[in-house]
Amino acid sequence: MQQNIHLMLVEDNRDYRSVIEHALEIEPNFELVSQFSTAEIALRSIEQEASHVVPDVILLDLRLPGMDGLEALPWFRKALPNVKVIILTQSNAEADVLEAIHLGASGYLLKSSRANQLIDGIRGVIAGGATLDPSIARFILNTLQAKLPIIDSANELLSVRELEILTLLAEGLAKKEICIRLKISYSTVDTHVSHIYEKLQTPNAPAAVAKAYRTGILGAD
Repeated sequence: MQQNIHLMLVEDNRDYRSVIEHALEIEPNFELVSQFSTAEIALRSIEQEASHVVPDVILLDLRLPGMDGLEALPWFRKALPNVKVIILTQSNAEADVLEAIHLGASGYLLKSSRANQLIDGIRGVIAGGATLDPSIARFILNTLQAKLPIIDSANELLSVRELEILTLLAEGLAKKEICIRLKISYSTVDTHVSHIYEKLQTPNAPAAVAKAYRTGILGAD
């Protein structure tokens, strides 16, 4: 039997919390174990171990009263090192997207996303991948070019296999899917992905893909 995915929701809009709660409760193996209106209360609950179930994924709004989502993100990752954080917000501002990825968010979805996009995104990050709203993905492809100096040759930084795996990450494939596509073991893919993160000096797949496009390692086409 598939193990339940435990989720925490940090969102100050009560109506939107109800929408998300309904979307999650009808999904098999999803369990919303806690929800909070502010980051401070959520962090205090974690510190006091008030919640009996540790979340696998935190759905975090950016525009919160008091401590905002970007400020809270490092604290959540410090308190729960294994947790995946998906930003769920109305903001598609470049600065917010880049900062969230830089701080280690595993995904960035807009509140306009359909319920199935949210569900697929959660499953994707649990499987070791990442999730980006389609408009955010296009934004990364189309507007982040030339933000950093262009690297003359991808081969100078990444091996052929690493470049191949990075390209599949950019297509949204999770590690298990890459294993199947390339017919190699999970541990091999995991090792290559770790090397990619190390060489690009990035914490996760969205950041690695974003930097690859910005530096010209991956082309717009």
